Amino acid sequence: MVTLYGIPNCDTVKKARAWLTDHGIAHTFHDFKKQGVPEADLDRWLAAVGWEKVVNRQGTTWRKLDAAVQASVVDAASARPALLAQPSLVKRPVVAWPAGAVTVGFQPDDWLARVA
Repeated sequence: MVTLYGIPNCDTVKKARAWLTDHGIAHTFHDFKKQGVPEADLDRWLAAVGWEKVVNRQGTTWRKLDAAVQASVVDAASARPALLAQPSLVKRPVVAWPAGAVTVGFQPDDWLARVA
């Protein structure tokens, strides 16, 4: 089963959830606001796609961080505690696919290829 991780009020997450539903793809939703970022999954995401892709440096949460905290995020090891402390720093959505692949962001063409 597909697991989609994100925040329910995020527009991109809403589009991604609707896309999965519209395409008849069974999925579960993990809400970062209610359930937090699962540490073991975060480690897998960082290893699979890299910390640069997981950390949303374009979002409001990143911009509100102290400059020293921003400057300290330079690799997966330094990104991990920031992502755990501030779940909104995770670029959304993160999707765990049945075959074990992980994607970050909403890419309908890529997703269609994965479920075809």
